[in-house]
Amino acid sequence: PQGSWYFLNEYRTVISEGESLGISLSQRNDPFFILENQRSIGKIDVVFPILHGTDGEDGSIQGLLRTLNIPVVGSGVLGSSIAFDKLCSKKLLFQANIPSAKYVALPVSEKGKVSFEEIRDQLGVPFFIKPVSSGSSVGVFKIRGKEDFNQALEDAFQYDNTLLVEEFVDGREIECAVMGNDPVEASLPGEIRVVGNHDFYSFDAKYVDDAGAQLDMPAKLPEETVKRVQELAKRAFKSLSCEDYSRVDMFLKKNGEIFINEINTIPGFTHISMFPQLWTLTGMTYTELITRLISYALEKHKGSMRIKRDYESAL
Repeated sequence: PQGSWYFLNEYRTVISEGESLGISLSQRNDPFFILENQRSIGKIDVVFPILHGTDGEDGSIQGLLRTLNIPVVGSGVLGSSIAFDKLCSKKLLFQANIPSAKYVALPVSEKGKVSFEEIRDQLGVPFFIKPVSSGSSVGVFKIRGKEDFNQALEDAFQYDNTLLVEEFVDGREIECAVMGNDPVEASLPGEIRVVGNHDFYSFDAKYVDDAGAQLDMPAKLPEETVKRVQELAKRAFKSLSCEDYSRVDMFLKKNGEIFINEINTIPGFTHISMFPQLWTLTGMTYTELITRLISYALEKHKGSMRIKRDYESAL
């Protein structure tokens, strides 16, 4: 949270117990060093980012590692920043004729000017307010009436200078794991069922309440619907310039329509997370999955090295 970097030989809950870490901004294979004694931590073969949200999933770290010329698992600067920005994602999905919920963009300069009635007339009720660039459902509010609206704006604007106000889509929450570059593969879909007192898949339902949601893997869907989910997930993945792997979140309406909600370029990756569990349905182990993603990163980096980055002229 303070922006400091640390080196740890093994996982600890308190990261600051590690040694303070520095970076040499030069393209060598050992750019990281211990600040106290300038000792290199050794050669870096590949980086596997597991930083969720701002500064980890938005292209910032990916840009730094690209500058250092280090192979990185997952989407690069472009795909990471596009997928993390919900407004940019929406525009590209609509341009690619991929269905997504209707929305209104609300910059902070409009905070005191827009009314609940204006939004209601455009999107109906209920509707959602969410920061454009945020993860884990932080700052997300479901608005049913005027009394919820102004306070939700105040709270949500703490996390971004632009909000996405989005229509409510009444549908099942379906997730599909996507992996690869050329070709791209899609897993069997899974379903999240929010239970208890949670009104939607909020931060508390995801992380605080262990019984806040139930996961169905695979989702109980007809074969034809499974195929449509997989194809739409792959199209969305490509449309947002994603690489290596992502989790595509969707809504499935009762009439069979499928809407893309968002794409997570660094999905949860514990043994109980949806992304790895969906691939285990095909017989892939956790170790095999990680190995495969690392191989994608190395192949991608090798391919990028053929591109000339300078141009010799007579100037």
